[in-house]
Amino acid sequence: MKYVDGFLLPVPKKKLQAYRRMAQKAGKVWREHGALDYMECIGDDLNNKWGVKFPKVAKLKPGETVVFSYIVYKSRAHRDRVNAKVMKDKRIADSMNQAMPFDMKRMAYGGFKTLVEA
Repeated sequence: MKYVDGFLLPVPKKKLQAYRRMAQKAGKVWREHGALDYMECIGDDLNNKWGVKFPKVAKLKPGETVVFSYIVYKSRAHRDRVNAKVMKDKRIADSMNQAMPFDMKRMAYGGFKTLVEA
């Protein structure tokens, strides 16, 4: 059963290009180490009339937008192996010592078992 790491984070609009560059590098590293899919999505149609809106969940401040991201793996065990390799990868380790283009304290993250795959 596939496993998915999901992320929801607020990103300042003025830092979107820096975030894109960071995400492109990260996506390449995750895929090289075995992730099946890596996706970074920026909020577009967020003013729905039902449910809790993503901007509220992400506690957006003025000038920010929402990024929803996910990484797909073969299984949770596969995720653990891939992430262990990624965290040892110099490209990721080096980037962890740099200022991030978003507030990591406000990032939501979780691992998910696949319920339905169509």
